[in-house]
Amino acid sequence: MPAHDLLRKYWGHEHFRPLQKEIIQSVLDGKDTLALLPTGGGKSICFQIPALAKEGICIVVSPLIALMKDQVETLNAKGITAVAVNSAMSKREVDITLSNCMHGRIKFLYVSPERIATEIFRVRVLRMNVNLIAVDEAHCISQWGYDFRPSYMQIAELRQLLPTVPVIALTATATAEVVKDIQQKLEFKKENLLQKSFERKNLAYVVNTVEDKLTKLLRICTNVKGTGIVYVRNRKKTQEISDWLNQNKITADYYHAGLTNEQRSQKQNNWLSNKTRVMVCTNAFGMGIDKPDVRFVVHIDLPDCIEAYFQEAGRAGRDEQTAYSVLLYNTADKIELEHTVAAAFPPIDEIKRIYQALANYFQIPIGAPPGVSFDFDINAFCKNYNLKSLTVFNCLKFLQRQGYVELSEALYQPSRLNFLVSREELYKFQVTNKSLDEFIKILLRMYSGLFDGFVKINEYDIARKTNLQKEKAIDYLLYLQSSKLISYLPQTEMPKLTYTTERIDAKDLHLSPENYSQLKERAFKRMEWVIHYAERKNLCRSRLLLSYFGENDADNCGQCDICLDEKKRELSYDEFEKIIEAIVNLLSVTPHTLNEVVNMIIEHREEKILKVIKWMMDNNELHYNNENKLELPEK
Repeated sequence: MPAHDLLRKYWGHEHFRPLQKEIIQSVLDGKDTLALLPTGGGKSICFQIPALAKEGICIVVSPLIALMKDQVETLNAKGITAVAVNSAMSKREVDITLSNCMHGRIKFLYVSPERIATEIFRVRVLRMNVNLIAVDEAHCISQWGYDFRPSYMQIAELRQLLPTVPVIALTATATAEVVKDIQQKLEFKKENLLQKSFERKNLAYVVNTVEDKLTKLLRICTNVKGTGIVYVRNRKKTQEISDWLNQNKITADYYHAGLTNEQRSQKQNNWLSNKTRVMVCTNAFGMGIDKPDVRFVVHIDLPDCIEAYFQEAGRAGRDEQTAYSVLLYNTADKIELEHTVAAAFPPIDEIKRIYQALANYFQIPIGAPPGVSFDFDINAFCKNYNLKSLTVFNCLKFLQRQGYVELSEALYQPSRLNFLVSREELYKFQVTNKSLDEFIKILLRMYSGLFDGFVKINEYDIARKTNLQKEKAIDYLLYLQSSKLISYLPQTEMPKLTYTTERIDAKDLHLSPENYSQLKERAFKRMEWVIHYAERKNLCRSRLLLSYFGENDADNCGQCDICLDEKKRELSYDEFEKIIEAIVNLLSVTPHTLNEVVNMIIEHREEKILKVIKWMMDNNELHYNNENKLELPEK
């Protein structure tokens, strides 16, 4: 079916968004393709449509289990068969899912990158009719990127297993260095970048330097109509600020990764349906959520890199109507961010100590093979070893960057059930175990497909149908499992910790001091860019962001706080810069009176020089000394 017909049939759209058609055609032509589209640019369609247009299955590599789950559910709701394989699944679930993919019934297989390295996946993928490999969040493959994941390096091995299958890599945030690195690491046969400008013409970027952030936030919520997102760094602040907004008659709620799945779904749905106007959240909120009419995104705390800020800010105004991205900043934020980034690099000895503690906690012997996963309660682990959770989290993130473990986000997994025996064997068991006969019959009536694979079940519903207490129904299920009739997986809502390499002695961990120092240096450079963005007072915000991603020829946006200030000054950017340069050159030698400065800068009109001087004084870049002369502040 032609691409336009697929777009109309499954998505109900008549037209592609800018660049989507060109990307899709590149993939249909069998070319390795890197698609660089801003947040909300419609990346998923770029691989889903060409995969649907061709015979076979598309393998989609994604780092986020929750995002995979959302996309699988969305595709299935459209009548497109899609499944996922991730670290939250049992070995048997993985086995059944991959078997189904070999038989041609599945169109999309979403897989977490660490699963690519497993033997079961490598064997089964060779027996699949794969038509495309799609790599989502492709910046994760570059060690120069802000979210490097060593498990992404396994994708190159997938290419070697499937040498004739084209690859499409997709990301919303990548510097020029990362763009080149992605194509090299994914072994593109020929460089092929299709990029839409990161510029968002409808989005006004604003930085407000304020001490009282809550009052400013309230003013934004009052003056800007519509829904909004407020990002903060820690979970406690989400609830505090949400409560404060509600007290001030702004309907708000809070969201973070520590909530149950039911709570997260309810809060998210209330916000999507406009029952809640403002969501105060950590960065756990937003990925995969497509709400086009968000009118403002406010950052109360500094993000630790421009990539994260740009992605989060870009969740405003996806309907292409005017929207605002506001960063509230003060000097204390700079100190706090420096501490946060420094804490992300614990001493190497501490990282080794945590690795050993994990092995003790899960009782994993030296030499245990990779691929084993555990539900991981970080609070219980910290309590057991008297450790600080932030230290443990940062050590785990570093071990993940080095490829030793993979820590997934918390994900609700409902209870699942699968019969391991044939119907004949089950019947024999029922005959000899009369007390369980009716219970088994009710299970079979309630759920279809129990012999084909894992089926989601609800213990409350089973208890109600069988007139048992929930605990008794669970006891029956556990007994059937101990009798090897079923595989029963109770619901869980824990992050998963997966060993991605063989368990080794902690003292043999290869944590190169040189690599450690280089990673730390790059993290601080990314942090400095954020601070530079917050503190720069004389360059269009949009131009500054675009220059970070290599777009150096953009025009002033005309709507950020800097551009609006410039309009008030009635000065062009270039004129403003030249007058500042002249003033700095003059006063860096010796202080001068106001009249002296005006008279000595003869290339510009007096009223414009006075406007620049006033702006510099308002922004603490100039002041009068005791002799009533203008001078530059001490650095």
